[in-house]
Amino acid sequence: MRAVVQRVASASVEVDGRTVSEIGPGLLVLVGVHDSDTDSDAEYICRKVLNMRLFPNESTSKAWDLNVMQKNYEVLLVSQFTLYGILKGNKPDFHVAMPPQTAKPFYASVVERFGKSYKPDAIKDGVFGAKMKIDSKPSK
Repeated sequence: MRAVVQRVASASVEVDGRTVSEIGPGLLVLVGVHDSDTDSDAEYICRKVLNMRLFPNESTSKAWDLNVMQKNYEVLLVSQFTLYGILKGNKPDFHVAMPPQTAKPFYASVVERFGKSYKPDAIKDGVFGAKMKIDSKPSK
């Protein structure tokens, strides 16, 4: 699995002109699934993302001290098969990404794992396989 993680002041996902998910302060996470990924890979990504110390601690003035759970922030997960794109000449090849028919339930289990590991109402996601427009405002 691959995850691209960005701290955000807010983020949202739009599909067909309609906002399907949005968060306030927290993390926007693009998730790519490899065709050989297993539940242990999902567990690793979930644990790492939720525990990454990416946020400042105002009481100690440490810049990179608290994780998303300690700040009581939200997480927006977005499936992104293109994270496993390999350039062959000028054309991307996605053969190492998990095929959609197996990736969809696997990705759904990743979202569920995040909810069980943190709190379900703080975990949002996009629409698997849809053309999504992502809007994010980086945190300071």
